[in-house]
Amino acid sequence: MTIVPVSRRTFIKSSTAVSAGLVLSPAIIGRAEAATLKLKCSSSLPNDPKYANGRVYYDNLVKNLKGNGLGEQVEVAFFPDNQLGQEIDVINSVKLGVIDLMVSGSSISANLVPLVGTFDLGFLFSSFPQQTKAFDSGAAKPIEDALLKGGNIRIIAWAYNFGSRSVLARKPVKTPEDLAGLKIRTLPNPVITECLRLMGAAATPLAFGEIYTALQAGVLDGLEHDPPTILASKFFETAKFYALTQHNFSPLAIYFSDMTYNRMDPKLRDGFLDAAKKAAVDTRAHGLAVEKEALAALTEKGVTVAECDREAFRKRVAPQHENFIKARPDSKAVIDIIRATQA
Repeated sequence: MTIVPVSRRTFIKSSTAVSAGLVLSPAIIGRAEAATLKLKCSSSLPNDPKYANGRVYYDNLVKNLKGNGLGEQVEVAFFPDNQLGQEIDVINSVKLGVIDLMVSGSSISANLVPLVGTFDLGFLFSSFPQQTKAFDSGAAKPIEDALLKGGNIRIIAWAYNFGSRSVLARKPVKTPEDLAGLKIRTLPNPVITECLRLMGAAATPLAFGEIYTALQAGVLDGLEHDPPTILASKFFETAKFYALTQHNFSPLAIYFSDMTYNRMDPKLRDGFLDAAKKAAVDTRAHGLAVEKEALAALTEKGVTVAECDREAFRKRVAPQHENFIKARPDSKAVIDIIRATQA
């Protein structure tokens, strides 16, 4: 297991040199793959082995690589906590093959391929198990195909973010009226931003790495995220009211550069992909269990966790689905499968 602290400037400089060497020297590729294949995996979340989905997935991946007999053939270096840059930069690096793997929500890749934003629609999924059933029924395939075609990125597995996304704020929120005027951080993603705006908030897109200082400075009144991430990132230190809006069950994607995929030896690749998929299943189980623990831990740290009028929020957001379908007709088949899937 390799968890590497590194500056982004140093990483980019070394990666550029390595990429140039790979392009110019095909023989080197053969020798490298015959030895140990070294991959880089990025996550924006802290290096927390319990509450951060990136680290949990990484640990499960290492475990399953060893289980598949690949522990000596594949070495994955893990870069947590935005070490390689903000997520929008990292997803572009995955597209270019500079970074091999990225563990993040589906939302960030909607910046490259807008159809992925289908999964960001408010109140689309009812639970994570329902999401898995919908994906197994075919809802994920069009998204995966579009991202590969338009972004040069493969999704090799789906896991769960560690809980549904709800609103953490400086004041209690029970109704859409309570959100009015509150600057709530959203992902820099137009679909999620629109969802929070319809819910009543002054939706404020911001990179993940800038959230804590913005909360400290009063630039934000809160954010929307899952309980373990709020706990691991210590956002509870500046906002004390968590309203269980559960407006988004964001799928966790394991992004894999198509350039890396194509340069791997097929036999090694098959074993790696099998381990990656097993790691996603293990991470799902962990995520479902740890959400409850995180909510209890937040309560212990002085956060008021409360139910809210979810139906009122859902009704406010409902028009978003039909407007999205009008703008992107290819999303209708995906949405229909999800709506038809029972938990």
